[in-house]
Amino acid sequence: MTDIQTREDLHLLMSEFYLKLLADSEISFIFIKVAKIDLAPHLLELVDFWEQILFDTGNYKKNVLQIHMDLNQKTKLSSAHFAIWLNYFNTTIDENFAGQVAENMKTRALSIATVMKIKM
Repeated sequence: MTDIQTREDLHLLMSEFYLKLLADSEISFIFIKVAKIDLAPHLLELVDFWEQILFDTGNYKKNVLQIHMDLNQKTKLSSAHFAIWLNYFNTTIDENFAGQVAENMKTRALSIATVMKIKM
């Protein structure tokens, strides 16, 4: 396996990740019924976000914490939701990539999730 290197790698990763999330009834309702995401543009925003975090591209301009705080006002994002999200996230990375960027992405995801849980 190769490491995460390109925007295309991130798009593949996010697509595979969301297949898992949207198939899990314990968490899928948040995306489908509460946030009502339009998957194609949502995936592009996620790619922008992770490209910014991992490769410092400058493409992502939104406040990810505020987006999730607003979502938490609509439905409580529990520790269980974060655990499910992180499990699928890490599993999807491990199934598709290996290397320093992949490991950094998992570390950053844990850090982001931890901060969000504390703020909520």
